[in-house]
Amino acid sequence: MIEFEQLSLLRGGKTLLESADLRLHDGDHVALIGANGSGKSSLFALLRGKLEPDRGSVRIPKQWRIAHMAQEVSASDRPAVDYVIDGHTEFRQVETELATCRNDMRLAELHGQLDALNAYAIPSQAEQLLLGLGFKQSQLSTPVRDFSGGWRIRLNLAQALMRPSDLLLLDEPTNHLDMDATLWLEQWLQAYSGTLMLISHDRDFIDATCNQVAHLSNHTLTHYRGNYSAFERQRAEKLAQQQSAFEKQQAEIAHMENFIRRFKAKATKARQAQSRIKALERMTEIAPAHVDSPFSFRFPVPEKMSDPLLTLSQAELGYDGKTILRNIKLSVHPGSRIGLLGANGAGKSTLLKTLGGVLPLLSGKRTQGEHLALGYFSQHQLETLDLDASPATQLQRLAPKAREQEILNFLGSFNIRGDMASGSCRFFSGGEKARLALAIIVWQKPNLLLLDEPTNHLDLEMCQALTVALQGFDGALIVVSHDRHLLRNTVDDLLLVNDGKAEAYDGDLDDYRRWILSRASEQSSNTAAQQEKPQDKKRARQDAAAERARLAPLRKQVKALEATMDKANQRLSELEEALADTALYEPANKAQLQTLLREQGDTRQALEAAEEEWLSAQEALEQAGS
Repeated sequence: MIEFEQLSLLRGGKTLLESADLRLHDGDHVALIGANGSGKSSLFALLRGKLEPDRGSVRIPKQWRIAHMAQEVSASDRPAVDYVIDGHTEFRQVETELATCRNDMRLAELHGQLDALNAYAIPSQAEQLLLGLGFKQSQLSTPVRDFSGGWRIRLNLAQALMRPSDLLLLDEPTNHLDMDATLWLEQWLQAYSGTLMLISHDRDFIDATCNQVAHLSNHTLTHYRGNYSAFERQRAEKLAQQQSAFEKQQAEIAHMENFIRRFKAKATKARQAQSRIKALERMTEIAPAHVDSPFSFRFPVPEKMSDPLLTLSQAELGYDGKTILRNIKLSVHPGSRIGLLGANGAGKSTLLKTLGGVLPLLSGKRTQGEHLALGYFSQHQLETLDLDASPATQLQRLAPKAREQEILNFLGSFNIRGDMASGSCRFFSGGEKARLALAIIVWQKPNLLLLDEPTNHLDLEMCQALTVALQGFDGALIVVSHDRHLLRNTVDDLLLVNDGKAEAYDGDLDDYRRWILSRASEQSSNTAAQQEKPQDKKRARQDAAAERARLAPLRKQVKALEATMDKANQRLSELEEALADTALYEPANKAQLQTLLREQGDTRQALEAAEEEWLSAQEALEQAGS
C-alpha cells in the first residue's frame, strides 16, 4: 500500500502539494494528471526517494521493488538488447558474481537463483519488449549510441518494463511511440499485476490502462475512482454547479453541436463517421470538466481557398535516393480531414514532409493550389523557435501591423501570459515550447494543416483545447498521431501507410487496433517458434511454469471483467425494475427519475466497455495460449 498523510511538497519556493492525503492499494493502476508544472514529476521523485516531503509523510512498503522510466540515456556501445536486460538488476548481479565465483557451494546457490529467476527466458523477454516497442530484429544488436533521442527513450521504457517491480512509474511513456507501439504497451500494462502510476496526456491510453485517477490542481491531490472518462464525468458534476462554469460549458456545447449538425450530412460514408459522431456527442457531456482550462483558442477562418489545395500525382517519395512510398496519388480539398495510420518507419512523416514541401519528390508531381496557406507542425518544430526572442516578438515578425494587445490576447488563449509573453522563451519547458510553436502556426491563418504528433509534450487540458479547435477548423487537415481521441474526434478518413503504399483504410480505429494486436501476436508466436530448441524434462517443466505465469494476468483480467459484467447486469436489472414503477413518472419524482435514468445510461455504457474489453482479453488469451 502507498499512503500519503498530510503531505506537503515545495520546490524552489513554490508550493506543489499542501496537506495531501492519498491511499493506494496493491495492484491499483493510477493516472496522475494535472497541468504542466503542477508537480507530477516531483511526486514521482518523492516516491523514488529522490525528494523528501516538507511536511507530512509518504509510506511505501520497504520490500517493494520500484521501476521507473528514465527520461535521458547517455550514448554507449552497449547493444540494445543487453541495455534492456540491464534493467533486470538481480539477474545481472547473479550473472556477474557467477563469472568470478570459484566456490562450488556458492556456484550451486547462484545457479539455483538463476533457475528461480527463469534466467533462460530473460533474453527472449528483452527481445519481445524491443519488438513490441517498434524495434526491428536487425536493430537488437545495434549500439545504443546509434539510436536517436526518441528511440533511446524507447530503450529506457523497455528497460523499465524488464525490471521486476511491485511499483512501476511511467512518465509520458507514449511521447515517442507511434500508435502501433502504443497499442502494444497498452496491452502489456493491462496485464501488469503490480501497482502502476502513470503520467500521460493520452486519454484513450489512460482509459485502457488505469482504474483510478489522482488529480493535481491548486496544490491539492484529489482521488477519483475509475478511468479518465469517469474522472471527467465526476469532475463535471462538481464544476457544472458553478454559474461561471455553466455559462462557458453552454458555449462549448453549442460549438460542438453545431459541428455535429454540419458533419451528419456525411454520416453514412463510413463506419468511422458514425463512431466519430458518437464521440462528438459524448464530448458535449464531458465539456464541463474542462471549463476551468486556461486554454481556449480557435483557428481563424482562412482568407482564401483553392480546390484542390494540394495534389500528388504518380509520386515516388523518399530521401537520399531511397524510395519509401511508391505511386502515391493524393488530392487534398477544402474540408478534407485525413488521419494517417501505419507503423513507425512506414513513411507517414515522409508523406507529410513531402506534402509540406520539406522533402523533394524522387519522381512524379506535386501541385499546390494558388491560394494554399500551409501550416506544418513537425516533431522537430520546437527546434525552429527563436529562443532569444519573446513569443510576442515572434508573432509580431509575422504580422508587423498587428496591435500589441491583439498579439497578447492571442497568446493568452494558449496560456502564454505576462512575462512569458514578453520575455525570452529560452527557458520554456517542452510543453510551453510546443504551445508557442502551435500558436505561431495558428496565427498565420493556414487553410491546410499538416500535423505530425502535435500532442507530444502537451498536457491533457491543452490536448482537449486542440481537439475542440480542430473540430471547428474550416480548412483541410492531415494528421499523424498516436492519440486516438484526437484522431477519432477530428478526422473523417483514414489512410494506411504500409508496405510502400498509402491507401484508404475502410475500418475505424477499433478495427485498426484489433488488426495491430492480432499481427503483433502472430509475430510473437513466429519469433517464439524460431527460437525454440530441444529441451530436457526440467527445462520443459520450467517452460510450462513460465507459460502459466505468462497467461495468469490475462486469465485474472478475464475473470475480473466477467465479475464486472455480472455486477453491471445485476444493477441494470435493479434499475429496470425500479423504472417500471409508474409512480416514478409523477412530477414530484422527476429528480429521482432523472437520477435513475442517468445511472442506467452510465451502467449500460460501462457494461458495453467491459464487454468489449472482455472480448479483447479473451481473444488475447486464446491467441497467447494457442
